[in-house]
Amino acid sequence: MDELSELEQIGRVVRNSNEEVIIQCGKYWNIDIVDIRWFKGDKPTSKGIRLNRDEAIKVLNLLRRELDEENKN
Repeated sequence: MDELSELEQIGRVVRNSNEEVIIQCGKYWNIDIVDIRWFKGDKPTSKGIRLNRDEAIKVLNLLRRELDEENKN
């Protein structure tokens, strides 16, 4: 059984007709994770990041802070 079989796609961002970022959540080796990965065609590339939920929350907070500051300028 594939350890990634429990991942559920929660969103995607299309860059062009051949590339997109797919965001998935689920369990990997019994750890709640968020996976953000570039896909080319229907295949995942090596470009991406897999974070446990605590790490993902920290990254989200950093991005919110950065983007909020950028919007103020």
